[in-house]
Amino acid sequence: MIRHAIAFSLMASVAQAQSVKLEGDEISVLLTGNTAVGVWGGASYRQFFGADGVTIYAQNGARSTRGEWRVENDEYQSIWPNDTDWEGWFVMEYAGQWFWVSKTTPPTPFDVLEGQQLVAQ
Repeated sequence: MIRHAIAFSLMASVAQAQSVKLEGDEISVLLTGNTAVGVWGGASYRQFFGADGVTIYAQNGARSTRGEWRVENDEYQSIWPNDTDWEGWFVMEYAGQWFWVSKTTPPTPFDVLEGQQLVAQ
């Protein structure tokens, strides 16, 4: 299970109900080869993170977008077609829930599904 790979580093903080900012290697373990599922800007999404650095973002009723992703400076970073710069997000865990966090947006929750699951089953 995905959570077991980083559970030891999070156990003490979870027990105290504190938020935990994941480090780079923990972000890589959580995301690589898996799919994040959540709501962004009011729309449900699924995003797959390939081991080759390719990411695919899918929303119902819209064409999927292919971008690139990486982990640098203890943050998830992505770049999409027509972007000029990489954009970074911290990944936080609080009480068993994952969150995207940046300086410009409130924490946004997401779940992680094992493998590539861009289509809801």
